[in-house]
Amino acid sequence: MTDQKAAPEVNRPRSALVGELCAEFAGTMVLILFGCGVVAQVVAGGALTKPPGALGDHDSIAWSWGLGVTLGVYVAARLSGAHINPAVTVSLAAFKGFPWSKVLPYVGAQTLGAFVGALLVRWNYTEVLGHADPGHTFKTQFVFSTLPGNGVLPVSEWGALRDQIIGTAILVLLIFAVTDLLNSAPKANLGPFIIGLIVVAIGMAWGADAGYAINPARDFGPRLASYITGYDSAWRDQFGNIYFWVPIVGPLVGGLIGAALYKVLITRYLPVAEPEVGRTLAPE
Repeated sequence: MTDQKAAPEVNRPRSALVGELCAEFAGTMVLILFGCGVVAQVVAGGALTKPPGALGDHDSIAWSWGLGVTLGVYVAARLSGAHINPAVTVSLAAFKGFPWSKVLPYVGAQTLGAFVGALLVRWNYTEVLGHADPGHTFKTQFVFSTLPGNGVLPVSEWGALRDQIIGTAILVLLIFAVTDLLNSAPKANLGPFIIGLIVVAIGMAWGADAGYAINPARDFGPRLASYITGYDSAWRDQFGNIYFWVPIVGPLVGGLIGAALYKVLITRYLPVAEPEVGRTLAPE
């Protein structure tokens, strides 16, 4: 989730793009291992414990998703910039000069990483999911993919779409802020940790209406993994409506809005600072 232009390409092999795609795959897979993993533990595992819920709660989920982002970014940052989110990749292409020719390969690698990560979670929690929800219904479907109102609140797909646009706009605006060297970017390689905290905060403040997917790969990859492993209702919501498009379209639109807001409200007013000794700051 960093601006790839800021990293100098020194002694990069000819297969640099392959390395970048491997990094996006691995980083997104790590995100899903911790994200879907914690939901499986809290929702499916917690349903079987006495008292119910002994294995965690909403805060556990928010923190593990955020830490999953942090660790995924640390895995991928040097090679690819660690977008691990198609909404971030598209926003960087639209506003930060990331090559459009790399957008589809990055999105494919991110989605594949999310798919494989979800398959590993599904495999590891096979027995727990089977006992908690033998019919593989919406009761445990949102271990893997999101639902309006988390499957229980009275939120329509249009309300969820609004939520995803707003939540992803917040995410991308803040990512642009904390990775902008002309602003007050975190130092000492703390950027991934701060980005993880952003996701924790979004989960705690914006998680009720649509489960804060804020990432098309994070939702579609696990949704596909759940579908091929027994969740026949994976593409619909609890009302029977086709829903899978919402966590794809909403984040893509929201990411562009957040990036545009940062450009309009912040970037054009930032001074071009004098570079520190041994460090060059290049204006966008």
